[in-house]
Amino acid sequence: MVADRPIVVAGAGAIGCFVGGMLAAGGRRVALLARPRVKTEIERFGLLLTDFDGTEKKLGAGQLALSEDPAILHSAGIVLVTVKSADTADVADQIAWHAPEDAVIVSLQNGVGNVAVLRERLDGRRVLAGMVPFNVIGMGEGRFHRSTSGDIHIGADAGNTAATLSVPGLAVRASKDITGVQWGKLIINLNNALSALSDMPLAAQLASRDWRRLFADQMAEGLAALKAAGITPVSATPIPMNWSPTLLRLPDAVFKAILGRTMKIDPEARSSMWQDLKHGRRTEIDYLQGAVIALAEQNHVDVPLMRRIVALIREAEAAGNGPPRLTPQQIRGVA
Repeated sequence: MVADRPIVVAGAGAIGCFVGGMLAAGGRRVALLARPRVKTEIERFGLLLTDFDGTEKKLGAGQLALSEDPAILHSAGIVLVTVKSADTADVADQIAWHAPEDAVIVSLQNGVGNVAVLRERLDGRRVLAGMVPFNVIGMGEGRFHRSTSGDIHIGADAGNTAATLSVPGLAVRASKDITGVQWGKLIINLNNALSALSDMPLAAQLASRDWRRLFADQMAEGLAALKAAGITPVSATPIPMNWSPTLLRLPDAVFKAILGRTMKIDPEARSSMWQDLKHGRRTEIDYLQGAVIALAEQNHVDVPLMRRIVALIREAEAAGNGPPRLTPQQIRGVA
């Protein structure tokens, strides 16, 4: 990457605004390709980035470039793709048309299929997979709040893109097994749907053994599908992925002690899928549970709980009434 070329965030929603804002606060040249609503909000209020640990950074709108026109990609050195998975093909076409051919493209999206779409539509360009472990909530008036801990991981490359993107307060680490890291994050992200269906903050949900058992059973289905496909997920925490279902089923006090050593969660942290239902948007269920179900079908693994969860999310999307506040028993179909 040429040092004086900007990092462009393509699809600046909650994750994109937080990551882009942190990069700008760390001295990087940053441009945000955003929807008109987000652009107007930042122009009016600036960016306030707050964290679960109580720290905050304030940036004026003039500290980064803002546009809803993809032509802002014209001089990008790095493009961070942060759109929803359903929009990946469209943003790839915008990158192909506007961004320099030597720009590094980094997918910071949920799911495991986005990089393949980007590489297909950006043939010959350098495309790196990435994984963002933390949640960000758009609080309104330019405030974006990181509510869980963790470092970003991207695929290792000769240009050491991870080091370029790493700034104080936003660690970015190079991974030699980014595919395993992405699958590991996807298995954890299976809880996004449970958070959305429950209408509970993540911390409160994980404090309940009934909810954790439901998560553990869904995770066990996912791990069985991955094992049948010969995929080894990499854990983003010191706890091996295969231990996770057992740990989730432990008594509350024991689980709380273990979680406190491995992850920090804001009391009001919510999943992105919860935010989508709350605002009447289509969720990424097809790219999370849907990806595991497709893998399970290919390898003749039964995943009935996951199928039911997908059906319940689709019902909630169709109803348009926000998170339905179901109980674990209702999700299992036994209430």
